[in-house]
Amino acid sequence: MSLKSIVREIKDGMGGSMSRRGSGEGKHWHRRTRSQIVVAPADQKEPIVHSLSESIRQGRWANLPPELLLDIIRRVEESETSWPGRAVVVFCGSVCRSWRAITSEIVKTPEQCGRITFPISLKQPGPRESPIQCFIKRNRATSTYFLYVGLVPSEVGGDKLLLAAKKIRRATGTDFVISLVADDFSRASNKYVGKLRSNFLGTKFTIYDSQPPSEAAVQLNSRSSRRFHSKQVSPRVPACNYSIGTISYELNVLRTRGPRRMNCIMHSIPLSSIQEDGKAPTPASFIHSFDEQFSPLPGPKGKDIITDFSTTSPSEPPVSAQGSEEPLVLKNKAPRWHEQLQCWCLNFRGRVTVASVKNFQLVAAVDPSHNISAAEQERVILQFGKIGKDIFTMDYHYPLSAFQAFAVCLSSFDTKPACE
Repeated sequence: MSLKSIVREIKDGMGGSMSRRGSGEGKHWHRRTRSQIVVAPADQKEPIVHSLSESIRQGRWANLPPELLLDIIRRVEESETSWPGRAVVVFCGSVCRSWRAITSEIVKTPEQCGRITFPISLKQPGPRESPIQCFIKRNRATSTYFLYVGLVPSEVGGDKLLLAAKKIRRATGTDFVISLVADDFSRASNKYVGKLRSNFLGTKFTIYDSQPPSEAAVQLNSRSSRRFHSKQVSPRVPACNYSIGTISYELNVLRTRGPRRMNCIMHSIPLSSIQEDGKAPTPASFIHSFDEQFSPLPGPKGKDIITDFSTTSPSEPPVSAQGSEEPLVLKNKAPRWHEQLQCWCLNFRGRVTVASVKNFQLVAAVDPSHNISAAEQERVILQFGKIGKDIFTMDYHYPLSAFQAFAVCLSSFDTKPACE
């Protein structure tokens, strides 16, 4: 039996067993104990707890010799380097615990392999050498934005969706709620990964992550005390918001011509990460145990318990993920004025084709006293630009993750009358 036949049979077997379980056992899922329930989605890189009957059904695949299993998954990982074919790697990690453990060992982070595989890859830094190239589609009617991996949209469709965001206007500003799927933007969902919040003028934005980027403490959403009823938030949903970065746009009081000027402070990324042998925070999994940390206590009968997740005062500055270490600061790469074209120009290397004030390139803002090479200071960490109606490209490098890069790019879509 060929390798592709094995993978196809596994995929078909999983689909059949899942459909049978969905039709025959859906009415009795609430009677099972926690040890018998799959507690993580099939496409996420977290351990899965299987029932005894499921282990029996998958026995012939779960009991393969480790050496053979390692060789099979390694070949699949090496042969499927891009989406949609890379979904086969995710299927391998969804068979059973032994397959998932070996798949997790073989599949590297985007920094190491330059590829996005599991959802947690969206929270991990990109590659140091060549960027991960993505594009964003904007839907003006629904105020939604979709991030896909790839150079440009394919003619036949089927592009791999990475993240989606929905713009929500408030009296004091704008929120961009970011999700793993295109049809669920509720903060009470396990698909919620973070948000971007602006001030009233649209000149300052704060990036909030649904989980801390490292074991160190990062500031919670300190704008106001966030309170949730125990019935409104699932105990397994990361209801906290960690402030990991701020984006500021300079006011253009004199209305001078030119691109917007922006400044990004990434509180969760230390400046040392762009130095030689530097390291950026790399989460290994999503948080699913908030019920252990913030489980509401039983209260009086008939009353909801309100849990307060705010631990800091509004006057406190964000805390760096690496203690007191200086955070990474990004700034616009200075454009040049083209006399013949009569416009400001940047070298996007063919990735941007339409002039727009939204277009930008970000590089590290480094003080001369820091030991960082000139080449590293000139390296574009994130670039964003327009290529067509409601279509934009987004290319990002280490130490930014896809989630952080997407949040920065979303800030460019908000209205900024005082900055243009």
